[in-house]
Amino acid sequence: MEKSMNEESEVKGGMWALQQKFDPPMDEEASRLKHMNTESKCSTLLLVRLAFQSLGVVYGDLGTSPLYVFYNTFPKGINDTEDVVGALSLIIYSLTLVPLIKYVFIVCRASDNGQGGTFALYSLLCRHAKISTIPNQHRTDEKLTTYIYTPTHENSFPEKTKKCLEAHALKKNALLVLVLVGTCMVIGDGILTPAISVLSASSGIKVTHPGMDNDFIVVVAVFILIGLFCLQHHGPDKVGWLFAPIVLLWFILIGGIGIYNILKHDKTVLRAFSPLHIYWYFKRRGKDGWTSLGGIMLSITGTEALFADLAHYPLSAIQIAFTTVVFPCLLLAYCGQAAYLMKNKEQVFDAFYHSIPEAIYWPMFVIATLSAIVASQASISATFSIINQACALGCFPRVKVVHTSRKFLGQIYIPDINWALMILCILVTTGFKNQTQIGNAYGTAVVIVMLVTTFLMILIMLLVWHCNWFLVFIMTFLSLIVECTYFSAVLIKIDQGAWVPLAIAAVFLLIMYVWHYGTVKRYEFEMQNKISMGWILNLGPSLGLVRVPGIGLVYTELASGVPRIFSHFITNLPAIHTVVVFVCVKSLPVYSVPEDERFLVKRIGPKNYHIFRCVARYGYKDQKKDDEFEKKLLDSIFLFVKLESLMDGSSDSDEYSLYEQDVSGLSDKNTFSSVVDILISDDDTVSETGTETETASSHGGGGREEIEFLTRCRDAGVVHILGNTVVKARRDSGCYKKICIDYLYAFLRKICRENSVIFNVPHESLLNVGQVFFV
Repeated sequence: MEKSMNEESEVKGGMWALQQKFDPPMDEEASRLKHMNTESKCSTLLLVRLAFQSLGVVYGDLGTSPLYVFYNTFPKGINDTEDVVGALSLIIYSLTLVPLIKYVFIVCRASDNGQGGTFALYSLLCRHAKISTIPNQHRTDEKLTTYIYTPTHENSFPEKTKKCLEAHALKKNALLVLVLVGTCMVIGDGILTPAISVLSASSGIKVTHPGMDNDFIVVVAVFILIGLFCLQHHGPDKVGWLFAPIVLLWFILIGGIGIYNILKHDKTVLRAFSPLHIYWYFKRRGKDGWTSLGGIMLSITGTEALFADLAHYPLSAIQIAFTTVVFPCLLLAYCGQAAYLMKNKEQVFDAFYHSIPEAIYWPMFVIATLSAIVASQASISATFSIINQACALGCFPRVKVVHTSRKFLGQIYIPDINWALMILCILVTTGFKNQTQIGNAYGTAVVIVMLVTTFLMILIMLLVWHCNWFLVFIMTFLSLIVECTYFSAVLIKIDQGAWVPLAIAAVFLLIMYVWHYGTVKRYEFEMQNKISMGWILNLGPSLGLVRVPGIGLVYTELASGVPRIFSHFITNLPAIHTVVVFVCVKSLPVYSVPEDERFLVKRIGPKNYHIFRCVARYGYKDQKKDDEFEKKLLDSIFLFVKLESLMDGSSDSDEYSLYEQDVSGLSDKNTFSSVVDILISDDDTVSETGTETETASSHGGGGREEIEFLTRCRDAGVVHILGNTVVKARRDSGCYKKICIDYLYAFLRKICRENSVIFNVPHESLLNVGQVFFV
C-alpha cells in the first residue's frame, strides 16, 4: 500500500507532495465514524409508549383507507355480490404482501441509521458502491462522507453488479433520477392524502342529509385542512400524543364494527381468505375487474409514508403497532364492510358510513373526521423527513428546518414546505370536489413510489445484504407482479385525475434536478480552481498583506485545499486577519454526529502562517443552526493547539501535520486524533482565558504563547467570511445548460435560505465576498 502511494506521488510530481506535506487529508479522523451510530435500545415501557405514539403519526393514512376503498372499487355499483368477496380477497392479500411482509419486515430493515424513504436507501447504496453523483468525488471528501465499503467476493454476483453500476456515469445518473422521481411522488402523496382523507370523512354528513350541496362539504374539508397545517409547527411529538388516542380508538371501533357486521349480515365473507376468489373475480369481471384495481390499491396507501416516517420512531415500535393493532383491525373492518354489502349492495357509494350502527353514527363520524386529519399527518411528516434528507444530500434548495423535539432528533417541521403543501392541497380539493378523481391521482403517486422502492431494494439486497440472487429474484418477482398490475390499472386513468401527481412530480423533479446539477457544477469548479500550497507558501507568513488582529473564518465546501474565494479576497483587499480558519460544513450519511466528534481541526502550512482548517460534521438529524457554533469551533482550535504542544514540544520547525505521526505507547497505532478523543472524554477543555495547563507548560512554552496569541486575536474580533457567488454558464455552453444555470438555478439560489442564516452568523460579523463562477 505504501509502495503504491509512493509511486503515485512520484507520478504526480513535487506539487502533489508539497500539498500532502502541508495540507494532508483527514483520513484517520474520518474513519473514526465507522459504525459509530446505531439505533439505541429502548426499554419495554418506552417501546410501548413509542408504539402507541406511532399510531398518531405513521398509521393514520393506512388506517383511514376503509373510508373510500369500496366506493372507488365499484364506482358504477355492484352487479354480483360474489364480486364483493373477490374484491375483499384482493384487499386481504394486498395488505398481507405489501404493508406486512414487504415493508414492515423487509424494506424497513434497510433503513439508513434509522432513516427511511427513497433517499435513505440511496444513501445506503452510496456507502457500499461508488455510485453517488453527489459532489463528494474527492478522495478526502469520500472519507468524510461515506463509510468503508462492505467487502464482497471478487467473482460474486453482487461484486459484478457493483462494478457494472460504477463503470457507467449514465447508470449512476439514471439511478439518481429514479430516486428523485420516488421522492417527488412522496411529496405528491403529502398533497393528495389530506385531500382524499378529509373529503371522504366530511362526506359522511350527506348520508343523513342527502340533499346537502357538495360545495358545502368541500368548504368544510378546506377549513379542516387549514387547521391541520396550522398545527404542524408543534411537531410530530406533540401532534402524535394528541392524535394517537384518536387513532387507537379509531382502530378499535372499526374492528369492533367489522365484527358486528360479520355476525349480523354475512359470515360467509370470510371465505375471501382463499386466494381462489381472486381468480374467479377476474374471470367474472374481465376488463372491469382489472380497472377496479385502482380502487383496491387504495387499501395499501399509506404504506410508503410508513417507511418514510421511519425516522420518527424505532423500527421495533412500528412493527409492534402494525402487527398487534393496525393489521388485524383493518382486516376486520374490510370484512365487516363486505358482509354489509352482501345484503346492501346498492349502498356501496357510502359503504363505510352506512355500515355503522345508527346508535353510534355521529360519534363515529367525529372520530372518522379526526382520523382523516391524522392520516394527513402521516404523509405530511413523511414529506418533511424526505425533504430534509434531500437537502442534506444537495438535491433540494436550502430551507428552514425546525427541530421540534430535543429527545427525538428526527422530528422536524419545515415551514416553507408546510405552507406550500397546504396551498396545493386546497387547490386539489376545490378543483376536483370528487373522491373518485382524487383517488385515481392518489393511487398513481403511491404505486410509483412502491415501484421505485422495489428497484432500490434489489440493489440493497445484492450490494448491502449480499443475499443470494435467487432470494432477490423471488422477492422482486412477487413485488413486481402486484405493483405492476396495480400500475397498469391506474395508468389508464390519466385523464380521470391520475395526471395530477405526474404534474406535481414533474415540477418538483425539475427543482431537485436543477439544484443538484448546479451544486455539482459549482463544486467541480471550486475543485478545479482551488489554490495550491505552493502559491500560499510563496506569499510568506504575511501572505503578502497586512495581518490585522482578529480571526477570519472562511467558509468553504472544500475539505482539502485552499478555496478560490481566499485568493479573490486577498488580491482585492489590503489586509487579512492574523489567524485564518477554513471552515467546511459537511453533511454525513449517519444518524447523528456526537458533539465531541463534531469538529476536525488541523493546521495548514507552517505554524507562523497561523492558518487552520476545521471540518464541522453533521448527520441527517443534527440541527445545524447552533447559537454556540462559533464558540465551539474556536474552542476546538484552542484544544488542538494545546494538544499539539503536548505532542511535539511546541517546535516551530516541525513543518508537517501531526495527523501523520504515530503516537508512541499506543498499541493500536492511533494517531493524534485518537489522543484528542481521549482527552476530550476526560473533560480536558480550554479555559476561557486561553491559558495553558500545567502539563502543557512542562513540555515547552510555544504552545502557551500561541494560545495567548489566539486569545488576543479572538478578543480583537471574529469575522465570518462567506462567498456570495454568482454561478453562470460559460459562453460556449449549450442552450440547455444556459437555461438551467443562468435562469432556473439562479432563481432557486435567490429564494433559498442564505448560508449565513443556516450557520447563525451575526450580521455585524459577516463579510460577503462577491465572485462569479463560470461553469
